[in-house]
Amino acid sequence: MSEIGICKIKPKYILPEQERKIQLECVSDKDKHELTTNNPEINLNESDDTPARKKQKVSKWAMKKLKGQNKSRGPTCYIKREQELCNSLVLVAEGEEIPKCNKNNCQFLHDIQEYLKNKPKDIGDICYNYQISGKCSRGLACRFGNEHITPEGKNKINEKRIQAFESEGLHVQNQLQYDLQTSLRKRHYNFDLSEALVRYNDKLRKEKNDTNETRETTNTNKNDARTGPVSDEDIIKLQKREKKSIDWRNKLYLSPLTTVGNLPFRRICKEFGADVTCGEMVMCSSLLQGAPQEWALVKRHHTENIFGVQLCANNPYLLTKCGQLLQNEINVDFIDLNLGCPIELVYKQGGGSGLLRRQKVLESCVRNLSDMLTIPLTVKTRTGVYNNENIAHILAPKFREWGANLITIHGRSREQRYTKTADWQYIKSVAQAAAPLPVLGNGDILSFDDYKKAMEAIPELTGVMIGRGALIKPWIFSEIKEQKLWDISSSERFDILKKFTNYGLEHWGSDNKGVENTRRFLLEWLSFLYRYIPVGLLECPPQKINERPPLYKGRDDLETLMASPSASDWIKISEMLLGPVPEKFQFLPKHKANSYK
Repeated sequence: MSEIGICKIKPKYILPEQERKIQLECVSDKDKHELTTNNPEINLNESDDTPARKKQKVSKWAMKKLKGQNKSRGPTCYIKREQELCNSLVLVAEGEEIPKCNKNNCQFLHDIQEYLKNKPKDIGDICYNYQISGKCSRGLACRFGNEHITPEGKNKINEKRIQAFESEGLHVQNQLQYDLQTSLRKRHYNFDLSEALVRYNDKLRKEKNDTNETRETTNTNKNDARTGPVSDEDIIKLQKREKKSIDWRNKLYLSPLTTVGNLPFRRICKEFGADVTCGEMVMCSSLLQGAPQEWALVKRHHTENIFGVQLCANNPYLLTKCGQLLQNEINVDFIDLNLGCPIELVYKQGGGSGLLRRQKVLESCVRNLSDMLTIPLTVKTRTGVYNNENIAHILAPKFREWGANLITIHGRSREQRYTKTADWQYIKSVAQAAAPLPVLGNGDILSFDDYKKAMEAIPELTGVMIGRGALIKPWIFSEIKEQKLWDISSSERFDILKKFTNYGLEHWGSDNKGVENTRRFLLEWLSFLYRYIPVGLLECPPQKINERPPLYKGRDDLETLMASPSASDWIKISEMLLGPVPEKFQFLPKHKANSYK
């Protein structure tokens, strides 16, 4: 096995080539229709649940068709309101009167005994939330409720455990408060300062670029009524404030990862030695509207000692408002500006990597956001938009001039996505151009060997950011710090999944909805984890991130299951941790190739 892109496996673990068969439960309805159009022999009768239906032969045309991505993937399952208990009754504790629901036309159940009688069987006997905090936030709806639900249908409360939990400050920070959400939704939040700052900086830019005549005309209109109570003197004082500093040297930085970079995953990485963590990319427009799903992305666990929030927008007004809002309302150590997101929708609207094509707007975004913040502003960018037009080395010294405190350079263009290896030689040129501004390199770090080569080859580099490498093997941070290659066993890897599941139930809740949210994010993570190849199976360790192995078996059944590229096997792993999937459950893997077995 000497081909480029092929990972060498010890011969005794390699399996013979097998015919690929479709897993219809992991195929979208649209693709099912196209499959039946071109393969009339395929039976899609929902009542036919035989193995023959689930493992069907498909034509070469169909296999080619199912090699792309599944887009617009919906939820894995739907929870019927009529089968769920009303929130007003969920947390009733021992010794309390059962309250009455004050909502008109409430669609949820209000009979506790009927709910408990028809409630699905508990997944386990121990509730993680009750164990650590003394009470369960989902109460009677908990799928592990046997430990804290009395036969009368009330919740046990452990006061000593609650006091210990609260005194140690173990709660999650940056929760969206009701008053703040109301203020944002009704547009009552005072953004006068950020709006005035953008106007003031725009005026300075025009004065610098305009002719003397235009400058004189501009100077006659100094008193702009739109700035409200904020004066130019206030803005000048704002710009002269000192920023808090962070020592970035030799820090291991967990990349902000969309979907999979959630709080439970970040907790796993922190335990393995990540020094800096950053939340998932936040859309500024949704954040300013008080959207709960967007504010969930800025939550911070108490173990995250250096934590940042990554913002994405297409104009300075949105970014500066968000900078003011987050700095005032949450506990955050730095703000990161996303200039690398390749997603089509974001790019077409001028956000993410789309800002690299609009350099005047980009300058305004960086300047204004930097002027607003007293915490560091960092910038994460790709090499450029197009493969043959690298521009990061041109922008790097400008970022320093505009007020950025750190640059992270991902060694690929927007067009390349993740299909090519990262260009570390170009990362070196960016680090040289940006000096003395700190620069982190990002791309294809999957082992201590990769880290060592990058740091030795580029002495100007301050540190590295790790993204996919952490998704494939979150213990990479320990490997780098201990300078070793860890041949982790399947049972140790399964324990990591157990821990993630517990953290997920704490974060999303332990009721039906929380369990299925945890399952969904676990499955998303498993779509990366299966790509880890155990060290003991490799002929030439360490593994490289863009190398793919032939079909192989593990050293035990669990290791073999964890190595499966099939989404149906990921679902089996989730059932080992979270019980059977609910009725009409469907998980569409991000890549259609994972619909095969």
